[in-house]
Amino acid sequence: MTEMILPRRSPAALVRLVWNKHRVWLASALIMAVLLIFDPAQAEVSVLFAGSALFGTAPFLLLSIGVAAWAGATGADNLIAKAFTGAPELMILMAALAGAVSPFCSCGVIPLIAALLAMGVPLSAVMAFWLASPVMDPSMFVLTTGVLGFEFAVAKTLAAIGLGLMGGAVVHWVTRAGGLSLPLREGIGNGGCGGAKMRAPKPVVWRFWQEAERREKFGREALNVTLFLTKWLLLAFILESLMLAFIPAETVTSVLGGTGIAPIAIGTLVGVPAYLNGYAALPLVGGLVSQGMAPGAGLAFLVAGGVTSLPAAIAVWALVKPQVFALYIALSLGGAFAAGLLFHLWTLA
Repeated sequence: MTEMILPRRSPAALVRLVWNKHRVWLASALIMAVLLIFDPAQAEVSVLFAGSALFGTAPFLLLSIGVAAWAGATGADNLIAKAFTGAPELMILMAALAGAVSPFCSCGVIPLIAALLAMGVPLSAVMAFWLASPVMDPSMFVLTTGVLGFEFAVAKTLAAIGLGLMGGAVVHWVTRAGGLSLPLREGIGNGGCGGAKMRAPKPVVWRFWQEAERREKFGREALNVTLFLTKWLLLAFILESLMLAFIPAETVTSVLGGTGIAPIAIGTLVGVPAYLNGYAALPLVGGLVSQGMAPGAGLAFLVAGGVTSLPAAIAVWALVKPQVFALYIALSLGGAFAAGLLFHLWTLA
């Protein structure tokens, strides 16, 4: 019998493999190891803070896990395809609404965007979905409510829909004027070739528990989402504990507090490089708000970072032509600033 020969990996390759697969867990462990060596008292405080925060958000965490697993098991996510049928104005509206309930992050939505554009879906509808999707979804709404409150969650949802509608409308106007034709870069493929169309979505199976395969999928989705959310929230709560310990509240108040538009503009710009992950960003913003950050600046940070985080921006640059990329950045930052300003005015009313 022929023995299977496994490829040998160098120690450096093994380290890279482990880091790429478990980097979030390892980052949390590394931070705690450094604290144990140089500041044991703060390490104890951080462990207690993270444990208490995870326990406090557990009901919302469990509900968000259930929602995500249910969507995958029933096939409810297939309903998103229906957003890209109909008149342009209707497509933009439906795409913005679908984006606000779809479970895609700023990077995860990129492959879908490429497929939609290659299939010939109008850029206006794609942009509406593209901008709204990373900002909010049902699981994010539940966790945002638990961390930042119901009012903030509603404001973030309205910001997602409004950003999608604004982006779709602007792109629709530009394309009607003759611009932004063939948005994808050469070699990736552009819509319209061969009359490609979106395939019809599969029917949703609401009673998924009646099928063994779907029950298994529910279990897999629940486990994957649990591990994903736990690792990011744990890292975020550890970072929040360090932020509360080492960043003076008066510094946050002087830079990101106040009633003017400057804190909102700063929150918008800082959101792009500082944004880690949609779920990890919530506790960080919660900590900043508790230290004096203006709620409008916090919303601008979450919206801008959610849509235009650095990894997502790099992926978008590789996907579309420069003029489409520039419009994507302008719409993202402009929409985030507008959302933050409107929320700020609402909190003052």
